[in-house]
Amino acid sequence: MWSSSVEANVSAASMEVAENNVLEALSQIIDLDFRIGIISCRFVKDMQIDEALGEVSFPLELTTPACLIKDVFEQRANEVVSMLSWIKSVKVTMSTQPARPVFAGELLRGLLTILNIVAVSSCKGGIGKSIVAVNLTYTLAGLGARVGIFDTNVHGPSLPTMVSPENRLLEMNPKKRTIIPTEYVRVKLVPFLDFAGQVV
Repeated sequence: MWSSSVEANVSAASMEVAENNVLEALSQIIDLDFRIGIISCRFVKDMQIDEALGEVSFPLELTTPACLIKDVFEQRANEVVSMLSWIKSVKVTMSTQPARPVFAGELLRGLLTILNIVAVSSCKGGIGKSIVAVNLTYTLAGLGARVGIFDTNVHGPSLPTMVSPENRLLEMNPKKRTIIPTEYVRVKLVPFLDFAGQVV
């Protein structure tokens, strides 16, 4: 009994050392947006280690599915962990942190499933707000994010002149009392003026 207890304690201590080795290796990877390591960012979750087989697996849980360098994170994680002498196999799974609305109790029902809102605004007209908004949206869509544009430019709505969806009329959902967005190249669109020139 005493022997089994000692072996269990030694095994637990060895596992803790192995996990600390992996975490120390991963701490070299810096998130350039937050300017701190991915361990401090708490990107590494639920690490699984089989020291006898030299196997380690863990998800890297990023803040957004549209992270521009997620492939770099995955590659670097594989590289730094593989350099440990006892490692024979590394499995990194990329994932995204679930949405955690700060004001969930105060949000409108239609916003409860929205993870991020990016506002493009200016106090001056004609400087490229719509161009920035459209280019940013379609870039994020190209990276795999589910995105949409809600154009609230009352004085000069440009969205109807920048994209050409097949369905140019917006419709209402009478039961939910919401606007049904039109869609163009996998992006949901709701302009202040609909695509037929009518005020929404």
